[in-house]
Amino acid sequence: MNPWFTEVVEAHVAIEAWLGRGTGSLEALIARFSPQFTMITPNGAAIDYEALTALFTTQRAARDGLRIDIDSMTLIQAWDDGAVVRYRERQSMPGNDATARWSTAVFTLENQQPVWLSLHETLIP
Repeated sequence: MNPWFTEVVEAHVAIEAWLGRGTGSLEALIARFSPQFTMITPNGAAIDYEALTALFTTQRAARDGLRIDIDSMTLIQAWDDGAVVRYRERQSMPGNDATARWSTAVFTLENQQPVWLSLHETLIP
């Protein structure tokens, strides 16, 4: 698996653990994202690194039983120090309907590690 796909999967494993079980390191989770990070959420809201950090800080273990599955990863474009990846993300929690979304992520390399620079999510009806 290429490093961009590996980062998508590993980041979602960490997010699932943090939000669903309250396990893992907040500092390591936040370090995956650039201070210039921006995101368009499925409902169209724009959030930045500070808002993402606040979300992770306040939502530890807030989604008991959260499960995140990633598939259909496509490398849109790659260059020496970055890439654009599209993937499908499915989230489920006990007692709730599952949701799915298409996500497009822009990565950069920092210290030879993929770092999230931008993310745009669109719900799949």
